[in-house]
Amino acid sequence: MTRILYVEASPRKNRSASIEVAHAALAAWSDIEPDLSVDVLDLWSTELPEFDGPVMMAKYAGLAGTPLTPEQAEAWAQISAIAARFLAADVILFAVPLWNFSIPYKLKQLIDVVSQKDLLFTFDGRAFGGLLHGRKALLVLARGLDYAPTAITPAGTYDFQRPYLEMWLRYIGITDITTVVVEKTLAGPDVDHASRAAAKRAAVEAVKQLAHSPSRAVTS
Repeated sequence: MTRILYVEASPRKNRSASIEVAHAALAAWSDIEPDLSVDVLDLWSTELPEFDGPVMMAKYAGLAGTPLTPEQAEAWAQISAIAARFLAADVILFAVPLWNFSIPYKLKQLIDVVSQKDLLFTFDGRAFGGLLHGRKALLVLARGLDYAPTAITPAGTYDFQRPYLEMWLRYIGITDITTVVVEKTLAGPDVDHASRAAAKRAAVEAVKQLAHSPSRAVTS
């Protein structure tokens, strides 16, 4: 049984291009694997921990190797519980709109919360080591405009969505990354519908490849 962590970063729900394509991917995977397990992490209905005083103090206590106070331990337990959902997954599926050339602040908060030493990565003072080796990721990224090299918003200088997310996934140990992009969603209904349809076809094809590729080498 494949375990998918589905991270939904758009608040638009039934109007969202990224969610529409991600749902098509999940439906295709369910057709291939009826006992598919999907853990939905909706960033707009999930109360994420604030990275406030107790959490920050717990972080640095852990880095220093000093015991946590009860308040710090309680705060860190919330962080660990969310990171555990990543560790439990075989595949992480993201549905992400581009906001101000980057990612929604809710997703950035999630990344800030779970990107902790000995939770999703290690650090020995010389090098980082990701702890999610063997997992796969499917990124569904939506953009309102065209981000081709010759567009008015060329990816090389305007796109901080795809490079950031792919870098972060590699940082935590995931190198098997498939990215499906939905672009020009603001170009009118005809272009929007065509772009979504093409992206859904690409997502379904990606799922066929992912579902039939070897399973991860590491289990948690």
